[in-house]
Amino acid sequence: MITLVLKTLSWAMPTVIALVDDLMFLSRIREAARGHDVEVKGARTAADAVAGARAGARLVIMDLDSPRLPVAAALAELRGEPSLAGLPVVGFFSHVEAQRGREAAAAGCTTVLPRSAFVQKLDALLAQAASAVGGEPGAGT
Repeated sequence: MITLVLKTLSWAMPTVIALVDDLMFLSRIREAARGHDVEVKGARTAADAVAGARAGARLVIMDLDSPRLPVAAALAELRGEPSLAGLPVVGFFSHVEAQRGREAAAAGCTTVLPRSAFVQKLDALLAQAASAVGGEPGAGT
């Protein structure tokens, strides 16, 4: 007799957290993510970003130019938590605000890009998040 054992499988889509307040740009990120079967969850607070990261997000995207979002606090909290040390964090900024990019990199942002370069690399960043092994933050990167 053959015994069949079924395991519970998780069919959840890979998740990306976006700390982005420009709704048009967030929509653009979500549209690109659909092509990779990646879910993009918006975050408005540092606590939201950290909670999403703890829940197994594979990437965090931050608009470093946003005056309304706590990107510095979110980055500090993400990097202050050892279990999230390997989580990729991509920050984008206006090309005229290069200092902001340098500061984010010094604070632990994995990748900092001018907005135009971010748009060009968005598809590759999402593909990398989609292919990360398991639900481990930063896995496969």
